[in-house]
Amino acid sequence: MQVSLLQCQSSRKPAENLAFIQQQLKQLPRQPEQPQLVVLPECALLFGGHEGEQLAWSAADAPLDLIAELAALACQYQVYLVGGTVPVASGDGRVYSRSILFDDQGCEVGSYDKLHLFDVDVSDNTGSYRESDTFCGGDHLTVLPTPFGQLGLTVCYDLRFADLFRALRLQGAELIVVPAAFTKVTGAAHWEVLLRARAIESQCYLLAAGQWGAHNQGGRETWGQSMIIDPWGRVLAQQASGTGWVQAPIDLSLVAQIRQDMPVCQHNRFAAPQLLPLQPK
Repeated sequence: MQVSLLQCQSSRKPAENLAFIQQQLKQLPRQPEQPQLVVLPECALLFGGHEGEQLAWSAADAPLDLIAELAALACQYQVYLVGGTVPVASGDGRVYSRSILFDDQGCEVGSYDKLHLFDVDVSDNTGSYRESDTFCGGDHLTVLPTPFGQLGLTVCYDLRFADLFRALRLQGAELIVVPAAFTKVTGAAHWEVLLRARAIESQCYLLAAGQWGAHNQGGRETWGQSMIIDPWGRVLAQQASGTGWVQAPIDLSLVAQIRQDMPVCQHNRFAAPQLLPLQPK
């Protein structure tokens, strides 16, 4: 079975971003009659912009129904599609950053709302990031059955929270996706080491699709380096820069073998992590 990550350089213009993704899907290298899992990066259809734009695109009267557009792509190209993230109204004047898995008929299998919001200071042109001004944190974990194995969903900054990945493993995850838009500064310092650590700790495949390059006339810079990592922590495929596909086969028997040889879940003497309620902003 093969998985494919699309590294993007998305903008604030959803129609243009959709056109790029469709063009790439037309060219997707694939094996005939084999199921295909495609993972898009965080904010694949709408990157950046004022919070009002995120709210506008989450509204029922938005110029495009972003979720319907992703479902149509999954159906047209007959791929299982993790649609990066899309803004979905939370009811408090903000939006959820929602990652949705569609099957190859365009039906929604399940979804996940980003738990951890990027409220940090970074030494780059933006300086201060406050996702919680625009986004609302989620309240649940998601592991979904697929032809590729049990698929756990995370988004970007979630990567820094090992308890989430342990919790997904305990819920049965064999593969974990990480749609992301890591900043250039934090990506250079931490991206690969965090991904490999999470793969080794959870004994899961990590499928990390990233944004890359300068966005919106240089207002933001992202790191890229989309990666597929096996449960032993080996990098199977990556793309440091530019846009395009990152592909590798996956083998669930390797997951089972590693877990049998090194049964860290049985050996762990610490209590299982519990998701705490979201604190009021």
